Amino acid sequence: MVKILLAEDDDGLRAFLKKALEKAGHEVLDFPDGELAWQALAETPVDLLLTDIVMPVMDGIELARLAAEKYPNVRIMFITGFAAVALTPESGAPKGAQVLSKPFHLRQLVEEVERLMAA
Repeated sequence: MVKILLAEDDDGLRAFLKKALEKAGHEVLDFPDGELAWQALAETPVDLLLTDIVMPVMDGIELARLAAEKYPNVRIMFITGFAAVALTPESGAPKGAQVLSKPFHLRQLVEEVERLMAA
């Protein structure tokens, strides 16, 4: 079981992803923006930060950058429709962060989470 912090501003998508990941046996803490996710990360250790990039208050790249600096053992995966932005050196995205481009199948998400955590 992987403990996952999920940051996604789309309520429907967030609920859908949480349900799929929990069904695959993972524990998921979910938040609608990066700031709330960052606050939770300070209180609860997780194995994986799974975050959208474009969100209100604090975007996913800033959240991932902060998480990588303070919690270097946390794995990071972006789920986004803006993969090219996440991959540029200018974006500030942490090195080694994985990107899963929307749209994706839930099976693909579960497989990518398992692959990332096994690496």
